Amino acid sequence: MSEIEYREFKKNLIEDKEEFERSCRNPSGCAVFGVMNEGGKAFSGSMVMEGISIMHERSNGLGGGFAAYGIYPQFKEDWVFHLFYDDIISKKQTEDIIAKDFNILFSEEIPTSKVSSIKKSPIIYRYFLKIKNNSRFNEVDISKRSSSNLNLKRILKQREETFIVEFVMKINSQIKGAYIISSGKNMGIFKGVGYPEDIGEFFKIDEYKGYLWISHGRFPTNSVVWWGGSHPFGLLNWSVVHNGEISSYGTNKRYVSGFGYECTLSTDTEVITYLFDLLVRKLGVNLEIIHMILAAPLWEEIELMDEDVRELLKALRISYSSALLNGPFSIIVGNNNYMYALNDRIKLRPMVAAKKGDYLFVSSEEAAIRGVCISPDILWHPRGGEPVIGLINKKGSNAVVSSKNKSKILDRI
Repeated sequence: MSEIEYREFKKNLIEDKEEFERSCRNPSGCAVFGVMNEGGKAFSGSMVMEGISIMHERSNGLGGGFAAYGIYPQFKEDWVFHLFYDDIISKKQTEDIIAKDFNILFSEEIPTSKVSSIKKSPIIYRYFLKIKNNSRFNEVDISKRSSSNLNLKRILKQREETFIVEFVMKINSQIKGAYIISSGKNMGIFKGVGYPEDIGEFFKIDEYKGYLWISHGRFPTNSVVWWGGSHPFGLLNWSVVHNGEISSYGTNKRYVSGFGYECTLSTDTEVITYLFDLLVRKLGVNLEIIHMILAAPLWEEIELMDEDVRELLKALRISYSSALLNGPFSIIVGNNNYMYALNDRIKLRPMVAAKKGDYLFVSSEEAAIRGVCISPDILWHPRGGEPVIGLINKKGSNAVVSSKNKSKILDRI
């Protein structure tokens, strides 16, 4: 074998090995990483890029992404849609529909850079929008107008959010080749097919500044590989990254569909996003007890608890039985006002958290946190079913609910 033939053989061998590793099913291999500044101070996306890249071996080159909050301060009161288009036809159809209900303040193709490992991408656009005054969410009953201004604002806010949710569902389910991947205010999701560090470079994530970031490496375990199916998943101001598998997906999907949510992105993580929107925003479940629904204790554990807590947990399990997430998972949820992290109730997926001043970190691995924060003030491994909640307080006060700083009700469980 000549030297040239040997080099070609070795090159093909390496490529075959990499292709084999990417195709292997390794459901525990995902990487999740989140960081926020509780005082609302914006910082560069380079930190989250570095953190997620440290867990490179957990990825497979088929999916990566980021969600960022506070990145559009000049449009902070306006809706921002990030979209993937398969072609110009779907773009034209979608923009015609958008123009009927929204005033388009500004739109552009999202800036990207050339990355050698990313061979092909969809058409990627963003739109900054205001809902037109003649849209149906503004049609408040006369009887409601006699209520206080605060109640009226709340009603209008709820109707506006419901309008956005319905609009997203309509585009994603009815327009072939068009996908709204984020639809909140002063936030955006950037994701695609590739390693997360490559996706970050592609979207120039280091040029953005936000006060809260979550990220993901790898592609959903049981799905066809495509850009829209990568993490994070978003709706309104929610974004979710997830390591694991939701074996209760069928039950959860049927449950949210009864409230108008359509799962169109072909992966179990999407339903987690809709569960948070349904339970927290629409049904008003307190954020500090949402884990008692999603990762509820086992019935035999509930029976051993104090009577008042026992009765509460029984009521939650019965009322929201179809919202229980079964299967191994660790999730990080982003929102304009907080970051939320949760393991499944028997901790089948890794998760570690840390604090340094106003910064809160959550990660699949301790090494990723220490890679961007050498000496955290405190570092801990949350138990199964125990949430970590970092609250945005722009006055800068410490606000974390976790195993290190629990509410009264969490202390009793």
